[in-house]
Amino acid sequence: MNSSSSENSLLSWGLLTILTLIWGSSFILIKRGLEVFTPGEVGAYRMVAAASLLLPLSLPRIKNLNKTQIKNLLISGLLGSFIPAFLFPMAQTQLSSSLTGVLNALTPLFVVVVGALFFDAKITRRNLLGLIIAFAGVIVLVAYKEGGGWSSLSGINSYALFVIAACICYSFNLYVIKTRFTKLTSIEISSISLLMILPVALMYLFAGTQFSYKMVSHPNALEALGYVTLLGMVGTGTALILFNIMVKRSGPFFASLVTYTIPIVAILWGVLDGEVLLLGHYFGIAAVILGVWVGNRKKTG
Repeated sequence: MNSSSSENSLLSWGLLTILTLIWGSSFILIKRGLEVFTPGEVGAYRMVAAASLLLPLSLPRIKNLNKTQIKNLLISGLLGSFIPAFLFPMAQTQLSSSLTGVLNALTPLFVVVVGALFFDAKITRRNLLGLIIAFAGVIVLVAYKEGGGWSSLSGINSYALFVIAACICYSFNLYVIKTRFTKLTSIEISSISLLMILPVALMYLFAGTQFSYKMVSHPNALEALGYVTLLGMVGTGTALILFNIMVKRSGPFFASLVTYTIPIVAILWGVLDGEVLLLGHYFGIAAVILGVWVGNRKKTG
């Protein structure tokens, strides 16, 4: 291995490690934001923070786009950022941050499902097996309860559906990007899609919530704002740029490894924060990660 390829490999692994820490920490930051703000306020302000950070990148580039590109970037912003930013805090009102981080790992499998159902992509036996294993893990995670028992159907934590809905949004967004943005760079897609949803986020935040009132009346508002600002600027804005760099340098398969490492950081943060994971939860977590790996691993030989 020459020095150039060695440096490239080192940079790729460095980016993977940084993204793992950033995205794996997103769920504990959401949890901290929810101590003061509602799920809607967390989601909207996260988008405002992320879009504001990328304004120097988005504003000079938007003038070069046509109406169709702008419309598609709005769709991408809604599916890839705006809607999931609301769904995850809603889920975490009833799910621990660690379990939410694990469920987020289902995204690659939903990419396969969405592709097969709506975009004529093929679903292989390996994909199907991975789906079965992963969903078995999801059932364990949402139905297992303290004492080693199992919830009845009515007792299943339906808030996991918010995470699944977010994964589906991410999946549709991937195909929107793949089919409609062949002439745009990844930086343009990331920054301008966030710019497109900035007015919606601002209007909702200041006209549809009590965000402003809480900022002047709640004693812990500034601290919570700091956590959500970090979530938006680093967990969304900066991470999107780093991920795009990693995809270009290392390819999509290497970039997809972050799917398996994010839950580890999310679980560690949850345990450090006093969240209790029962024995059955560990089996469920293992099944989800195994299912995602089986469903997305490359065929060798």
